[in-house]
Amino acid sequence: MNQKTLLRILPFLFLTAFLTALVLATACQKTKPPTEEVLPMDRVTSSPVGTSQTVLHKTLSLKSSVTFPFDIPPHAVRPHLHGIFESFVREVHGASDDTANVDFLIVNADQYDDLTNNRPSEAIFSVEASHNQSVNLDLPASFDRPVEYYLVFRAAKGVPKVIEADFRVDF
Repeated sequence: MNQKTLLRILPFLFLTAFLTALVLATACQKTKPPTEEVLPMDRVTSSPVGTSQTVLHKTLSLKSSVTFPFDIPPHAVRPHLHGIFESFVREVHGASDDTANVDFLIVNADQYDDLTNNRPSEAIFSVEASHNQSVNLDLPASFDRPVEYYLVFRAAKGVPKVIEADFRVDF
């Protein structure tokens, strides 16, 4: 081969060698497998199962309305609220008859917003005109987020009431 021919094919040889190296480098790279998005509710995390918390253990005065918020932690499969309240007229262990009646509601955050803004709404649980009530209620599962609920006591205007209440939630 003469020098002229070599000079003519030399760029072609370099180009061929470069393209071969590029193809080999690309072929040797590992491709990442496609990733699948895992939803938060599908992740395994600690569970509150077997625990409980006090929601309300108090004696309180009631003139018109009082609210007690409580949270259900994430991943609570079957939270169970249980408790009792008794209302009296003016003082603890005073008259506990129809004159001591109060309304009692358990609502979620959306229902509470409707309630405080005087919009029609439902409650998860409600008792009208009672002065002694026991509550046993399974609440919906909380999945991957905490859920806020509210205990609401309401009294008709007039004679002040005193309420003894004891509520717990088990998970």
